[in-house]
Amino acid sequence: MDERVFWLAWHYILAGQSQRFWEIINYFASPEEAWFAAEKDFLFLKGLHRRDVSNLLLRRQRTDLSEVASWLMDNRFSVLLFNDCRYPEQLKNIFDPPPALYMRGDARLLTGVSVALVGSRKATGYGLNVAEKLARELAEAEIKVISGMARGVDTAAHRGAISASGVTIAVLGCGIDVVYPRENEKLMYGIIDNGGAVVSEFPPGSPPEAWHFPVRNRVISGLSKAVVVVEAAERSGALITAHVALDQGREVMAVPGNITNKLSQGPNNLIKQGAVPVTSTSDILEGLGLGLIFAPDAGRGEQNLSLSVNEKKIFSLIEYEPVSLEILVQKSGLPPGEVMTGLMFLEIKGCVKQMPGKLYYRTG
Repeated sequence: MDERVFWLAWHYILAGQSQRFWEIINYFASPEEAWFAAEKDFLFLKGLHRRDVSNLLLRRQRTDLSEVASWLMDNRFSVLLFNDCRYPEQLKNIFDPPPALYMRGDARLLTGVSVALVGSRKATGYGLNVAEKLARELAEAEIKVISGMARGVDTAAHRGAISASGVTIAVLGCGIDVVYPRENEKLMYGIIDNGGAVVSEFPPGSPPEAWHFPVRNRVISGLSKAVVVVEAAERSGALITAHVALDQGREVMAVPGNITNKLSQGPNNLIKQGAVPVTSTSDILEGLGLGLIFAPDAGRGEQNLSLSVNEKKIFSLIEYEPVSLEILVQKSGLPPGEVMTGLMFLEIKGCVKQMPGKLYYRTG
């Protein structure tokens, strides 16, 4: 039988327990060898009594390998195993990466620059408006928005990205064929239909158990370059995500709030501890080293300004992520002097800005 089936079968048995999975896989020569090993061969597992090992192997005995194999062939979703070339590189580098991911959508969406927006399920109107606005403007800047599809801030973030026809990714605490909460069924299919993705480390059919959500938070932050907390009480899942993000070396940001509101205590405390305060989308982009998103009322550069043929050509090659002068010369096919002249006029017209090292990014 395909080695991938044994890998996925162990993941099925130990879904959400990635550290235990890696302990077993690293001990045996292969997942297949582990699958057929005797009970005495598992006594090396740390913190488990013999009865726990017996229960583990009972679950192994009850697992239908043919059903597991069918998931690899199911065209309704993709299965990304850890050693699959499509598995996101940034997630591989966290402390306890999921051995497998189930996904609806294009696996390529899990690469590149993404920002996670997280917060309270019981967000205020202010929190919901801020989350939706930030997500919409990030999507307009072609930044992918990641959240957990929960009620409140998560839902507002996904909706904001969709409203700008941007890409948003939902990381679930249940199977990708399970809608939770139920009222987000339309949102879930909206995410997929709009070119986004739904991801989970939990196998198809897995219910939304309470312990799944803290576990999935490390995936939200692991897939992101930065985590922005909008509203959160002092003890909340959003703060768990923020602290996990710090451990993973991700940028942590927070939206300041009313000091009399309990839901502002979480982000306000994060700011006191050194998180980047977010009062506009520009703060997020600048925190990522991408410069200003755009001047809200200035239009979109060439749409409202008269640009020469060369200026239009150069401007079309510049995105919100800085690009070097050398790359612009190479891609435009223009002489260096003409590129530099075009960049000078684009700066004067407010379309682009220059960073140290002759790097340029668009502002509109």
